[in-house]
Amino acid sequence: MLRVITILAAAALLAACGLAETGAAAAAGGASAAEQAREAEKITSRVEADLEAAQQQAAEARRAAEAASE
Repeated sequence: MLRVITILAAAALLAACGLAETGAAAAAGGASAAEQAREAEKITSRVEADLEAAQQQAAEARRAAEAASE
């Protein structure tokens, strides 16, 4: 019985000092970081696709300029 009371008292003290809240905040922060990582991957993919398209357009413009100069 003393053990149960000690555990309950320790839990009450930890809850009062915000340790439990800190754990919940850390878990939420981890989920937020994961979401940010997914968004960063999407942005990276879009930038790479845009860069590829710009390089393709530049190559086509060079070919057209070379063909016009011949």
